[in-house]
Amino acid sequence: MKKKTALLFLFANLALFKVAAQQTTTTVDDNRESVRFGVKAGINLSNVYDEQNNDFVADNKVGFAAGAFVAIPIGKVIGFQPEVMYSEKGFKVSGSFLGNDYEYKRTNTYIDIPLQLQFKASPVFSILAGPQFSYLIQTKNNFNDGDFTNEQEEDINGQNYKKNIFGFTVGADFTISNLVISARGAWDISKTDSDGDSSDVNYKNQVLQLTVGYMF
Repeated sequence: MKKKTALLFLFANLALFKVAAQQTTTTVDDNRESVRFGVKAGINLSNVYDEQNNDFVADNKVGFAAGAFVAIPIGKVIGFQPEVMYSEKGFKVSGSFLGNDYEYKRTNTYIDIPLQLQFKASPVFSILAGPQFSYLIQTKNNFNDGDFTNEQEEDINGQNYKKNIFGFTVGADFTISNLVISARGAWDISKTDSDGDSSDVNYKNQVLQLTVGYMF
């Protein structure tokens, strides 16, 4: 699962790079030395992985992502871009039990704060990377087997959920005037449960995020 997400992220960045290369053949505004604020929204393609190599296979889940950011120049080609994002993550599992097909989805909602260093390769194309801090605000479980459907919000204070998560993110921005198209790949270092050990699955989030934003 981790390899599939990495490949999807690579293809997304290659597409952004190709468009950026085409765009730089025309005259564009160079705002690399300006402080700029922005808002953006899009989708997460998320899953979980387990470095303990337990036999757990999940499918990717689509979620919503939205937030704000500020691009702070350190120089013409180097900058700092912190963001605050509302981010839905999780995974999906499907199968068959006693002759019935079922689907189980977990949605973990976080406030993500990526702190990214920018390399502004051109006026329209930037590469970003840095640590990311995430805070869990909600968890929902949804089960559907055709005959029975149940959606339940978990008590994150009373359950085995870790609220504070640390990870890292890498990505690219393609900017045309005030429009910015972004691709991000994020992988958590912290596991999502509080007391997983070598005998339990130690879930860690992995996300491919695609957004469209507006810069002021």
